[in-house]
Amino acid sequence: MELLHLRYFVAVAQELNFSTAARKLHMAASPLSRRIKDLESELGHRLFDRDTHHVTLTAAGSALLPIARGVLEQCDSIQWRLDEAIRPQRTTLLLGVPSGIHPDLRERIDAFAERVGDRIEIKRWPGATERLIDAVCDGRLAMTLARLPVGGDPALEHVPVMSERLGAVVPLDRFSGRESVALAELAELSYVGPPPTMTNAYFRGLDQQLSDLGIKKRIKLNSAAFDGVSEIVSSGLAFSISMLDPRSPLQNYQMSNVTILPFSDFHPKMETGLFWRQDRAHGGDLEEVAATAREIFAEPLHF
Repeated sequence: MELLHLRYFVAVAQELNFSTAARKLHMAASPLSRRIKDLESELGHRLFDRDTHHVTLTAAGSALLPIARGVLEQCDSIQWRLDEAIRPQRTTLLLGVPSGIHPDLRERIDAFAERVGDRIEIKRWPGATERLIDAVCDGRLAMTLARLPVGGDPALEHVPVMSERLGAVVPLDRFSGRESVALAELAELSYVGPPPTMTNAYFRGLDQQLSDLGIKKRIKLNSAAFDGVSEIVSSGLAFSISMLDPRSPLQNYQMSNVTILPFSDFHPKMETGLFWRQDRAHGGDLEEVAATAREIFAEPLHF
């Protein structure tokens, strides 16, 4: 008995019509009928009752059908089962991700995950930049995206992945029709930083930079979210700073009297990098993964 005999039998059993089954098997009905008779002779059981108009399964044919299907399914699965058996076992890599990642950067991360997906499954782990960096240093995370600066830990290595321009979040009624704003025009307003959950080393440095440039007044919101910052800006009491690209998830200042304008005399940018430990990337367990990351992020994104 050959596997083809079982395939022919299953095809006829499914169609209960020799001509239709033969067409699906790309053969003539006559040789198909002979192959079924050969199978019946070998098994010692009649599998089909035939007359001029009908074909039906006999009791033996009904009993053979699930057996034949099982055998064929086992044979058809040999290739992928063998591939799975010899495929290297995938390991899980935890990748830290701060909030507000730009959608284009997410696409790069997806491309990175797909490139290494045959041997590594990348799982994303959310958190604030400082904590994510600490987790990479102590080995809880393999890699992390992080907003620069992150401190001068010599054990870390990174590749730049994104640079995003920032603009002034200002009350629309005071700057209607404007295409940009000068920093000096904001001196009479207070500066209100991002929500505390979004504050990191970059925004702390930006706060000091604004102070050095003459923006002295501050409003501190200890527990407000983006809507709270927007309320203060909308009322005309303050301005804030956020990403210029409207697709950025961090551009959450959505109120009728709030707009975001580029600066004409100040050019803040937020840089994002992908970090890992040097000892793991040079001769360690992340050597191949880090090499792939360098390729994927060879050209940083700019917005």
